[in-house]
Amino acid sequence: MKRLSITVLLTSIMLFFNSCSTNPVTGKKDVILMSEGQELAMGQQADPQIVAQFGMYENPAIQRFIDEKGQAMAAISHRNNIKYNFKVLDSPVINAFAVPGGYVYFTRGIMAHFNNEAQFAGVLGHEIGHIAARHSAQQQSKSILAQVGLIAGMVIAPELAQFGEMASQGLGLLFLKFGRDDERESDRLGVEYSTKIGYDADEMADFFLTLQRKQEESGQSIPEFFSTHPDPGNRYTTVQQLAAEWQKKLKATKLEVGRNSYLRMIDGMVYGEDPKQGFVENQIFYHPELKFQFPIPQGWKYLNSPQSFQMGEPNGKAIMNLTLAPGTSLEDAARQTLEGYKLTLVESKNVPVNGNNALAMVAEQKQEQGTIGTLTYFIQYGGNIYSIMGITTANDFNNYFNTFSGTMTNFKPLTDQSKINKKPERIRIKTVANSTSLSQALQNFGMPTNRLEEIAVLNGMQLIDRVDKGTLIKVIAQ
Repeated sequence: MKRLSITVLLTSIMLFFNSCSTNPVTGKKDVILMSEGQELAMGQQADPQIVAQFGMYENPAIQRFIDEKGQAMAAISHRNNIKYNFKVLDSPVINAFAVPGGYVYFTRGIMAHFNNEAQFAGVLGHEIGHIAARHSAQQQSKSILAQVGLIAGMVIAPELAQFGEMASQGLGLLFLKFGRDDERESDRLGVEYSTKIGYDADEMADFFLTLQRKQEESGQSIPEFFSTHPDPGNRYTTVQQLAAEWQKKLKATKLEVGRNSYLRMIDGMVYGEDPKQGFVENQIFYHPELKFQFPIPQGWKYLNSPQSFQMGEPNGKAIMNLTLAPGTSLEDAARQTLEGYKLTLVESKNVPVNGNNALAMVAEQKQEQGTIGTLTYFIQYGGNIYSIMGITTANDFNNYFNTFSGTMTNFKPLTDQSKINKKPERIRIKTVANSTSLSQALQNFGMPTNRLEEIAVLNGMQLIDRVDKGTLIKVIAQ
């Protein structure tokens, strides 16, 4: 028995050291339970899912810019032996993130809030830093060791998780929060990398103030991405110090900011929600291009993406998803849905929904945790078949039935021209005609009083700041 225990111990030690790899940034050994090949494969598998979830922001000039700067920075990073991919996603959320294997994403929301190339370069370096230091791979390894804890901590009821798009696609583990030490290390790398390709990293510090103000704005939400980052105010001071150290170390005296060039590049960028992708007003979802609408249950949260529109009870006990249904007929769509989700049909019937042919279906799925119940309406409209599925536990099904059917039976054609023709707001770059305060300059360009602070944050300025004649500033217009 003693000999066996020693053998097991030695085997465990060997496995431990075999799972260690040298961190490209620190040169120290890290416990990473995946090979570099597995890490690269993970990114390749995740990328099409991420693009499908958010959509690409179609702007060739901006895409060329992010790729050019990204490749230049990747080449001088601590991990320049892998292929990097850089993409701008069509999302208004202020976010940037990296996933294993060299994939870096910026939303148009964060691109809108940068005010020069140097700010962008600092955040770009931060994200490349996560990849260079293999933070994502380390997080994945930790998740493997703590899967039980992750499952127990899910917000949505575990038995409903497979029906949530993010859960079914397996993207959740790719967005694990980095620890504060990882974030600080990536800040250091962001300063180093952006300085090495010729940008003034002081500007990266200024962007943290913009993030701090966005957090303080009433009614504005910052994604959880930022919740584990060190306090923006503290980061401002730290990054300023790091920038001075690297500028001294590299004897860099002519560092680029690139304010006007950046602002001209984003002139015309969509700001906020893009109505053509669907939008919500007064708890009603409108889709101008597909010309339909339906109500959202009062108090429910929602998430719109190119693939689906998801609604959820805040307590996590019930969800609804609208998607395009598979199949060429209502019956075929119902059959494929039953098969795809391994559901057992309880009953179905043909019912008209506001002049459209539809099929209502109740189905169940038995699981170890219990039985779930689903109500799905398949609605034929505009050459498509739409599926609106409501999911909850069998015990709660009767409680949510009227909530589900209230949304589904009120799916109807969108005919209101003011909704159909609604245009997105866009960033417009204007030249200040005369030296004045930012507040006055914005008012001179017709910006409403109740949005002056929002637009000041967008410009990375205070309303009382002086802007000289000829200064370029952002305004919001259609």
